[in-house]
Amino acid sequence: MEDIQEAFSRNWIAPLGFNCDAFEEEVVAYLGTSYHSLCLNAGTSALHLAVKLAGIGRGDIVLCSDMTFAATANPICYEGGVPVFIDCERDTWNMDPEALENAFLKYPNAKAVMLAHLYGTPSKMDEIVAICKKHGAVLIEDAAEAIASEYKGVKCGTFGKYGVLSFNGNKLITTSGGGMLLCDNKEDRDKALFLATQAREKAPWYQHEVIGYNYRMSNVVAGIGRGQLLHVNEHKKLKKQIYDRYSKGLGELPVTMNPYLKDTAPNFWLSCMTVNEGCSVNPLSVMEKLAEHNVEARPLWKPMHMQPVFKDCGFVTACGNPVDEDLFKRGL
Repeated sequence: MEDIQEAFSRNWIAPLGFNCDAFEEEVVAYLGTSYHSLCLNAGTSALHLAVKLAGIGRGDIVLCSDMTFAATANPICYEGGVPVFIDCERDTWNMDPEALENAFLKYPNAKAVMLAHLYGTPSKMDEIVAICKKHGAVLIEDAAEAIASEYKGVKCGTFGKYGVLSFNGNKLITTSGGGMLLCDNKEDRDKALFLATQAREKAPWYQHEVIGYNYRMSNVVAGIGRGQLLHVNEHKKLKKQIYDRYSKGLGELPVTMNPYLKDTAPNFWLSCMTVNEGCSVNPLSVMEKLAEHNVEARPLWKPMHMQPVFKDCGFVTACGNPVDEDLFKRGL
């Protein structure tokens, strides 16, 4: 409230401003990175700008996580790109490095990889980064669900050329609505700022030479983020307690909690489970029973290649039976 009130007392409630500047600096400091950050009105806006900065245009192929929310894939299509979806693996439920390598064999001209850290669980970054470097592909890291998550001591969002965070109302910390773009160089960050502020050229009048967007975060919203950021580790700790409570409480039932690698520290954004194979219980019936006890649950993300809007897009797996189809069938 102090940061919000300062925005009003200094009569600066519009986009840009001191809270935006400070929030960008404070997030970078928290992440422990030299990346350059940009406050935006949504994580999806950040993903869109990352796609533009990566040079994705009409017909360009982007290899994209399949087990994710649609906001990961949609920005590829905004620029006329073609998403090809990559199956997940069972160790983290994230993009399968083996399937990604198979995809590059099938689509050697793929220009970028759009990787999402599902439910705040870090992906197998050593393998993914190595594959992207091998094939000269730009890595866009969708860490919208994974702020504060760590892979081998390094915060998620700082592995790719571009990283994206979300501060939507349901995330670990929130600005009510908002996001942030992370760039590994200042030139790209400045270009993103230009595009996010309607691509207004430096002239006495309103001069526009390329299409721009109204994507900037307001100074008031950034003030909320600054206050929330002070509690990000506390929220992460509480989320782990929730996950551990479910793990213990459901331990004797035929269900399995969402897994993660030993050398990672997820933020446990959402606690998930799958009903074990061969169990006669339908996950949707479990969801209905939980609702009777005021426990909110929902199915896992429906894989993108199963979505009607992406029915014509490619899909690559490393095995005969897609892992994410099985997870979606059995998961909550």
